[in-house]
Amino acid sequence: MRNILITGTAGFIGFHLSMKLLERGDTIFGVDNLNSYYDVNLKKARLSLLEKQGRFHFHAINISDQRQTESLFNENSFDIVVNLAAQAGVRYSLENPRAYIDSNLVGFTNILEGCRYKNIKHLVFASSSSVYGANTQMPFSVHQNVDHPVSLYAATKKANELMAHTYASLYNIPCTGLRFFTVYGPWGRPDMALFLFTKAILRGETIDVFNHGKMRRDFTYIDDIIEGVIRTMERIPGGDPDWSGDNPDPGTSFAPYKIYNIGNNNPVDLMHFIETLEKYLGKKAEKNFLPMQPGDVPATYADVDDLTRDVGFKPDTPIEDGIIRFVEWYRSYYNV
Repeated sequence: MRNILITGTAGFIGFHLSMKLLERGDTIFGVDNLNSYYDVNLKKARLSLLEKQGRFHFHAINISDQRQTESLFNENSFDIVVNLAAQAGVRYSLENPRAYIDSNLVGFTNILEGCRYKNIKHLVFASSSSVYGANTQMPFSVHQNVDHPVSLYAATKKANELMAHTYASLYNIPCTGLRFFTVYGPWGRPDMALFLFTKAILRGETIDVFNHGKMRRDFTYIDDIIEGVIRTMERIPGGDPDWSGDNPDPGTSFAPYKIYNIGNNNPVDLMHFIETLEKYLGKKAEKNFLPMQPGDVPATYADVDDLTRDVGFKPDTPIEDGIIRFVEWYRSYYNV
């Protein structure tokens, strides 16, 4: 039994991770600011389920608030910190850039400072497949250079990786960054494709299909994401003795720092994704084909060799299984 701080605990991944860790006996200190980026009632419903478990202590604070975050660390004792709090979304960053600076940069700095002064044993933090930006060599590997982001959201996630590496190097804080690939499943985010498509199709509304449907995504089911997070939590990184400054490997370091992809390692065509959803909803979608949106990329595909080698896990939930579980949850939750 350990004390684990999870930021963004009312969010999609934070909720599922908190629930799984509570079930195994850990004590969870959950943090969330319950902002209105998407339906606050959905976040409150997740929190309600967590609060029924016991050993769950919720703090309604914003990690970008230095005073509140310092108090959180000073008044509690944590063995592990998992930072999932962030302003998410690529398209939203085009219109609201400062939200990303406040949450993803200022907020993450406050978390790093808390870990520094309280000697946290392991900081695990969410990065994103978005950091691969303009890269086209597939599958995306943590050993590739990722210096060409195409959205501010991606840039802030790359910045998080650099910031964590700096703290690992300067203060010997073990840090593990996790690049998530298109997470989906029950209790998912309403701003993501599966949720948007399901809502629109059931209402008989048109769905927007970008890049005229010529998109591929490495859709990763939420249970696989959670298993990957928990396994990497248990593996505290040490410095790589073979790391060389003459030929620097972006995926590892001389410092106690590691990056992993967590993806299904099996990209799916967007049109197949939509057809599968139509099958389980029992309704055809009215499609509005549109060009590629600014900040978006045509394909994602995760190389998970490092994850499999180090923690013995490879995500593998088929898209068909994941979609039907989401549809069943959606119909139940919204009584459709």
